[in-house]
Amino acid sequence: MRPSKTPPIPSLLPPLHFFILISTTIPSKFPPMPLSKLSVLLPTNLHNHQLLLPNNLQSNIRNLRFNSSTTPKPSFIVTPTHQSHIQASAICSKTHNFQIRIRSGGHDFDGLSYRSDLLFVILDTFNLPSISISLENQTAWVESGAILGELYFEIAKQSETHGFPAGVCPTVGVGGHFSGAGYGNMMRKYGLSVDNVVDARIIDVNGRVMDRETMGEDLFWAIRGGGGASFGVIVSWKINLVLVPRRVSVFRVERTLVQGATNIVYEWQHFASKVDSELFIRVVVMPSVKKDYHTIKAKFVGLFLGNAKRLFNLVNEKFPELGLQS
Repeated sequence: MRPSKTPPIPSLLPPLHFFILISTTIPSKFPPMPLSKLSVLLPTNLHNHQLLLPNNLQSNIRNLRFNSSTTPKPSFIVTPTHQSHIQASAICSKTHNFQIRIRSGGHDFDGLSYRSDLLFVILDTFNLPSISISLENQTAWVESGAILGELYFEIAKQSETHGFPAGVCPTVGVGGHFSGAGYGNMMRKYGLSVDNVVDARIIDVNGRVMDRETMGEDLFWAIRGGGGASFGVIVSWKINLVLVPRRVSVFRVERTLVQGATNIVYEWQHFASKVDSELFIRVVVMPSVKKDYHTIKAKFVGLFLGNAKRLFNLVNEKFPELGLQS
């Protein structure tokens, strides 16, 4: 039974109703938590934890092989709405030997953002989706809980000539994408996402909030591609926006083996890295089944930062094997 009155919480913490926390029993080998700190990790509705835990775990899992009864489950799920909530979680988890797994969009191929072989807590950032854009400075602050589609939408609402080089899947989380470097269709023109990150706010294991200046250039370098969760919880990122035309051109061409896919892929390897940097073509090779006919097809997906006429002239002159048509 929880006491009717909880002892005062340190000034680090605002009221604790911000958490959606789902509890399981803590093994007896762990010492009891002082009530002032235990309250940080108490569930909002202890009686419903058996119902809520599967729902909350499953909601952001994009790789279904980790959504099984054998997947290790967290002791708690923390959904902060302010950086001070993350500070409290870091301090409490360190004190009581919980490993923290940090989840942004949930597209982690290896499941590292929502599973562990140790006693662990999931810190899910989906309640931190703020995006603040400054067209005057051509920058934006983006919280780690935002997804790429939201970032693109907010930029497009304010400008038809600005964008940001990142991935094509709109539900990928900014936190994981940026900390893993960020591969996208404008990379030949503007580099990876992290090449356009100019600042960040990170909370370390001791609950300290640091920006680029206070964390130092070594750590700032490491979080841009080395996996942000390896070094702390990244709350937000400051990015440089890039200039794009009002209209761009896109295409998709599919070719099977009998249509010369093997030769086209070979020619693409020689063409793709040497052509105008405003053109990006990626290739996806996959099985293809039509009725009883099994084969392999190559799908060429392109983005050109220019109009269709220039695109046709460029591709048909340098890469005629693709057979691009209007």
